[in-house]
Amino acid sequence: MHWLTNRYDRTVTKEQLLDASARQKRTDLSGPLNYLLIGSDHRPGANPEDQRSDSILIVHVPAGLREAYLISVPRDLLVAIPAAPGFGGGQDKVNAAYEHGGGGAAGARLLSATLTRLTGVRFDGAALIDFSGLKQVIDLLGGIRMCVDTPVRSIHTKTQFDPGCQQMDGARTLDYVRQRYDLPGGDYDRQRHQQQMLRAVLDKAGQNHLRSDPVQLDRVLRAVGGALTLDSNGVPLEDLLFALRGLPADALHGVQVPSAPQTIDQVSYVVLDNGGGGLFDALRGTRMPEWAAAHPRWVNRL
Repeated sequence: MHWLTNRYDRTVTKEQLLDASARQKRTDLSGPLNYLLIGSDHRPGANPEDQRSDSILIVHVPAGLREAYLISVPRDLLVAIPAAPGFGGGQDKVNAAYEHGGGGAAGARLLSATLTRLTGVRFDGAALIDFSGLKQVIDLLGGIRMCVDTPVRSIHTKTQFDPGCQQMDGARTLDYVRQRYDLPGGDYDRQRHQQQMLRAVLDKAGQNHLRSDPVQLDRVLRAVGGALTLDSNGVPLEDLLFALRGLPADALHGVQVPSAPQTIDQVSYVVLDNGGGGLFDALRGTRMPEWAAAHPRWVNRL
């Protein structure tokens, strides 16, 4: 494992993705842990300042490191974004923070500061991933099994996705999890599908015995490394992988932020439901299992 993590360390881009106000000061990995995952919708030829974060997830791992909560932040959530160079601050959709920060690492820092201001949670690390990297990983794993619950036609490729569990390659998977129009739950369904994708990737990695197959693991790590920017908060990657080695795919729980769509001045936003329904308090107070049990409406089956 040591030589693999060394190769990965040489491949992956390392940047300061967390603003100082959003960084948790930590000396160990005993938990609980909170990580920020940002999926970038980068398109070839586009300027960094024109990019928005396509997916925003807070990954909460309670003490004991035996389960994890994937908390999807709605991209249109109305929030207060702090000031940054070239941006005076103000109310906007949360995914605009990445753009207002200039995209890339600077955009991630402003997004992290925005989320810490919103939730009161500081992060133990962050990752910014280009979706092209996920496509390669899924293909290297031989595809993943996704269960389509509602028929939908892609607005990007015109592909028709019919209900039922099916094997998908990387391109088809990413096309599916990007859809939100014509789905009954809109962006909430998209969030759930992205959570299901992450669970399916971990499931397939387990089926392939990826941890004990250094050749395939090397290929996957190189594919991820080429599309990943990481802020490990000073923790060696080898230590993080070792700490999370006992986290199985079936211990992932999908969570949606209690919220609802609302039109304000003819602009479609998502606003918090009753301040987030106690979710952020549970995150700060390490009571996520209790909160999830008491709020099944906002917990997704993965």
